[in-house]
Amino acid sequence: MAQSIDKPPFFNGEHYAYWKNRMMFFIKAKDFHLWDIVEDGPFVPTTSPDVYAKVSSCESAKEVWDKVEVIHEGTNDVKETKIGLLNLEYENFKMDPNEDIKSMFDWFSTIVNQLKGFGEEIPEDKLIRKLIYLLPQS
Repeated sequence: MAQSIDKPPFFNGEHYAYWKNRMMFFIKAKDFHLWDIVEDGPFVPTTSPDVYAKVSSCESAKEVWDKVEVIHEGTNDVKETKIGLLNLEYENFKMDPNEDIKSMFDWFSTIVNQLKGFGEEIPEDKLIRKLIYLLPQS
């Protein structure tokens, strides 16, 4: 089912990086200046009940955003560790001999998108070279 352009993306507690990017795009699409409010604004928006207790004392949307980010991504040290592990996974990525190309590409895209979620973007030409290298001779 397609996402409504009038409702923000629902966060169910899983796939935080995916939700984070969708939410950021949703807010910017509504009004690009709303993102400034998220980063610097004086308002604390209501959140889902399971996270509310953790952010209820925050005094700005930026504080809420940062707290939710730490809850789901971890501290800077944790993020750096995750980035390192994802980079290692990217560098060592190989296609399993019993794997079809779609499955390989889906997993490869997941790794690349997780890196992007942490702010680590790999240039497109490097991604293409890596994918071509991964393809079987057949």
